[in-house]
Amino acid sequence: MHLTTLDLLIILAYGLITVGIGIWISKHAASSIRHYFLGGNRIPWYMLSLSNASGMFDISGTMWMVYLLFVYGLKSIWIPWLWPVFNQIFLMVYLSIWLRRSGVMTGAEWITFRFGTGRGAQLAHLIVVLFAIFNVIGFLAYGFIGIGKFAATFLPWKLSDDPVTNMHLYGLIITALTTIYVVKGGMFSVVATEVLQFFIMTIGCVAVGIIAMQRISPEMVAAVVPDGWFDPFFGWKLDLDWSRLMPAAQEKIAADGWELFSAFFMMMLFKGVLQAMAGPAPNYDMQRVLSARTPREAAKMSGFVNVVLLVPRYMLVTGLTVLALVFFSDELNAMGSNVDFELVLPFALREFVPSGLTGLLIAALLAAFMSTYAATVNAAPAYIVNDIYKRYINPHASEKTYVWMSYLTSLLVVVIGTAVGLFVYSLNDIIQWIVAALYGGYTASNLLKWHWWRFNSYGYFWGMVAGMIAAMVVPALMPFVATIYTFPVILGVSLIGCIAGSLFTPPDDEEVLKNFYLKVRPWGFWKPIHEKLAAEFPELEANRNFKRDMLNVAVGIVWQTALTAAGIYLVLERTTELLICAGLIVACSIFLKYNWYDRMEDYPRDLERYATKTARPVGMSAG
Repeated sequence: MHLTTLDLLIILAYGLITVGIGIWISKHAASSIRHYFLGGNRIPWYMLSLSNASGMFDISGTMWMVYLLFVYGLKSIWIPWLWPVFNQIFLMVYLSIWLRRSGVMTGAEWITFRFGTGRGAQLAHLIVVLFAIFNVIGFLAYGFIGIGKFAATFLPWKLSDDPVTNMHLYGLIITALTTIYVVKGGMFSVVATEVLQFFIMTIGCVAVGIIAMQRISPEMVAAVVPDGWFDPFFGWKLDLDWSRLMPAAQEKIAADGWELFSAFFMMMLFKGVLQAMAGPAPNYDMQRVLSARTPREAAKMSGFVNVVLLVPRYMLVTGLTVLALVFFSDELNAMGSNVDFELVLPFALREFVPSGLTGLLIAALLAAFMSTYAATVNAAPAYIVNDIYKRYINPHASEKTYVWMSYLTSLLVVVIGTAVGLFVYSLNDIIQWIVAALYGGYTASNLLKWHWWRFNSYGYFWGMVAGMIAAMVVPALMPFVATIYTFPVILGVSLIGCIAGSLFTPPDDEEVLKNFYLKVRPWGFWKPIHEKLAAEFPELEANRNFKRDMLNVAVGIVWQTALTAAGIYLVLERTTELLICAGLIVACSIFLKYNWYDRMEDYPRDLERYATKTARPVGMSAG
């Protein structure tokens, strides 16, 4: 593809500014391990929110969403529940506050806060570190595949005659450049560059949406999609018939295994609610929550992500999808059964964006990749250095030594993640394994840890071990079943490990459980611990906000879904549907203002009185 001098200068300037910021900030980041991983808990919530939004705006996920909207139409607004995308609502309503109250640095360190330091806690600590490393490597491979496909299609230079090798070489070069600034700068660098990237991406997203609205009318889209494509609602079956317009799309629906859409939707909802209640996986999202200055700021950060991310992102997704549908369907049909719908995004950009804006959009999408990749890479050394090297190998090293070990660890996980990516071709394959299988193994242990006092460290360990083994074995034993339908089996195996591991071993240290309950104050099955604390402090209040939290979650999910659909309907110029979405967004926002925002608390109201009366420190500081 031909790029003008202006396009090339924009891309070059962006690359130099990003790497320059990372290196410039690195002196500040390297002062201590807490500064490196959490920015010293001094970064404002709105900066973390923009950074988190930028980190979620990954190029691989955007390519996948363009494919979903292209093939599944408006029904695709539900499919990101696979992650589940509404986990941000659970975080916003209560889980970010609970998590941030711990004051820990990583998810693995949180295990010590919940289970103590005994042998069972050590096993639980190790297994969550292992899961975190699996998770990070999986996401690095996912990012490597996406950026390789995008760059090979969109950038003008041919690095190899073999298309796959060409894709891998681009992936290697861009991965290496991204690694430089994230390894050097830590969390400060990640946040600073992601805020810059967020504004670049937002400009690019809005521009693509406007281009699509100017070039394509609603009638032009209606002429190239099957009946039901504009309707977000569905019956028992999907009922989208592409066989006349594009047989390959029909084959793709069959291959995904989601034709019984109601069953697929119910499974997404069941799996999504359980996984969202388990809390964030130990990755970049959790690091943002732990980096917040206070628990309330952590919750505000999680909520604001939805406001700044969804509408611009779906303007981009919809703009590229309708451009491809109207102008690119013939070429896709010509590819026959070999069509790769994940290439719709780079093809649409290449064909329909005018010179000048092209450079900005390439920079924006490179930014999307770099921010996600950077955030993921930054999460890895937090677990390996802080939770293994510092704890078990060299506990008395200097802060500088830990920071240098973080550099080396970041490089190591990049190399491993890239190597895995070299052997996987489809984004959809790796997404399915991460969200349906691997997270299936994570769910039971991490749900019970919040809500059942008797769930102990051995239960956590055996639940995670059983779940992770099941995540690797069950999909292989059920090759003809869509991966999501293996979730109940994986969850069941993990649940057996959780319950058996807990009931066949003694409860955890009572003082550890008391400290956790006092500071976090979750709702659930904590009565025995509450009664023991209440015996020495009768004013102690239990958390009775379960119903209020669940109501806020339900309203929040409607609010989030309306934000998603609004970005799509805006570009499709469907005025009635857009106004309905706007009405829902306003109504839900007013409700949440009074029933969630005004009622948030950093810590339980009685915590300070308890500390004063009993002369026991409970640790309400930022760190």
